Amino acid sequence: MLPKVGRYEFLAEPFHCDFNDHLFMGHLGNAMLNAADFHSNERGYGMHYLNTIKKTWVLSRLSIEMDEMPRAYDRIAIETWVEAVMKSFTSRNFAVSSTDGSKVYGYGRSIWAMIDTDSRQPVNLLDVRGGLIQDYVETEKPCPIAKPGRVKMEKDAQPVRSIDTFYSDADVNGHVNSVKYIEHILDLFTVDWFRSHLLKRFEIAYVAESYPGDRLNFYKEQSGEGEFSVRITKGTSEETEVVRSLVKFVNN
Repeated sequence: MLPKVGRYEFLAEPFHCDFNDHLFMGHLGNAMLNAADFHSNERGYGMHYLNTIKKTWVLSRLSIEMDEMPRAYDRIAIETWVEAVMKSFTSRNFAVSSTDGSKVYGYGRSIWAMIDTDSRQPVNLLDVRGGLIQDYVETEKPCPIAKPGRVKMEKDAQPVRSIDTFYSDADVNGHVNSVKYIEHILDLFTVDWFRSHLLKRFEIAYVAESYPGDRLNFYKEQSGEGEFSVRITKGTSEETEVVRSLVKFVNN
């Protein structure tokens, strides 16, 4: 039996870094999702197996909190483990460090649902391979950041941008990529803002699916000092909420 905690190494590639020489949050999120995929596939309940029985994982919530972002050419290790299993959902944590373990950059928390690819409805995790995922639950390893919370927004939050979505927005499930939402949300802030502020915490909740060809509408309001709430809807005449996010900055 493989260990409950998986460890995967990544390189902060220079063309995945911003003008501050820091890894883009979207690329860090992408590395976390890759680590989750590697971990679940190696243990027998990942996408490789699920696709054969017309099931898949979808990300429901993700929160990332960083003390420091990796810089270009840094070699990082991402540890990931399943913290708990519910009927249709599982919580998975992440720890980001240097490969030699001398530095901890930050942590992540996520919630995933398993769905039927035909009906798009949740399925019982414990029905898959006799509940194999339960054998890999790790409750002792700490993840010292807050769990994703409920993002509150006022009804009169103002629209700030609308964009169209295309081929490169789609992921393996055919809907708009989880990481693309992160990039679009952070693009609501100017380059000058990022010159004077560091992204401390990013939370995102995926409410509904959207697909290439959908028009996305962004609503933003300030909810505290350096803290902003974002809502994304799809549609034009009638809008359907697809994402909520909370972004927290600290002064640089």
